[in-house]
Amino acid sequence: MQAAPVHWVEVGRLSDIPVRGSRRVVRGETVIALFRTKAGEVHALEDRCPHKGGPLSEGIVHGDCVTCPLHNWVVGLGDGQARGADEGSVQRYDTRIDDGRISLAVPEG
Repeated sequence: MQAAPVHWVEVGRLSDIPVRGSRRVVRGETVIALFRTKAGEVHALEDRCPHKGGPLSEGIVHGDCVTCPLHNWVVGLGDGQARGADEGSVQRYDTRIDDGRISLAVPEG
């Protein structure tokens, strides 16, 4: 199966996101949370916990996960999957960093 075509959109600078912090990006009706890990990696997830829709961007970043501020669900930053006994997932988006600028892969159309 072929992947859906995407285009890259610059959404900010790496320095805009604190280490172990996040920022939100709004694309139409979609809100995307950008997370920066202690290791300096940037991950992007739909800003909606798979449990009850809580704002993941307001959660705590630890390791390669974020914990939702509402009910403590843990979601993997690299895959958008809930961890532990919890089930569910959120949309994940590819990111890249070029010369300190963050770009996000968004579906065409």
